[in-house]
Amino acid sequence: MTNIEYPTSLTHGLSRSELLNHLQNRLDDARYQHCLRVEATARALATQLGADVDRAGLAGLLHDYAKQIPVTTYRETIIRNGFDPDLLNYNRGVWHGIVGTWFIQQEVGITDKLVLQAIDRHTTGDPAMTVLDQIIFVADFIEPARALPVEAKAREAAKTSINEATRIELENTLTYLIGQRLVVYPKTLLTYNAFVTTRATHA
Repeated sequence: MTNIEYPTSLTHGLSRSELLNHLQNRLDDARYQHCLRVEATARALATQLGADVDRAGLAGLLHDYAKQIPVTTYRETIIRNGFDPDLLNYNRGVWHGIVGTWFIQQEVGITDKLVLQAIDRHTTGDPAMTVLDQIIFVADFIEPARALPVEAKAREAAKTSINEATRIELENTLTYLIGQRLVVYPKTLLTYNAFVTTRATHA
């Protein structure tokens, strides 16, 4: 993966090495290594699906950029920058996608709307997810270090249907949240409904 370079039009003129430095400044090594694996998985899925490999790789690389930003910083950012106040009822599991893109824009300079959208949607999903959005959503779930049976099931499904892999991940997320009696982010439930109804028959 070290020979990868992204178009500077997507990276605000930064080399991949500079992007990696930004990640290392924000993440511990375990999370950083996860991002590298998601980058590789996203690129492979994009190649398989005929999608934009560079956008997929860049979004995969940066998807967890804001994962470890302190909760107090997130709360201040939500309040001060016009985000939906309802987000304060959730946690970093939701925030690092939706609000995380604000930090990526401010600190890394990424402005590509499709890359940012894929990162935004990777935590909650979206009923209107594009193929690129799904690639990041699924790559995060099936990267090689993911070893749970449901993750292996989604990995196998992704070989033939990105929609099926997305459904498996959504089912797993909802089962976990309900089992723990945690609040379900409304858009996640809407996404599940979309993928088991209107999009259920598509590959």
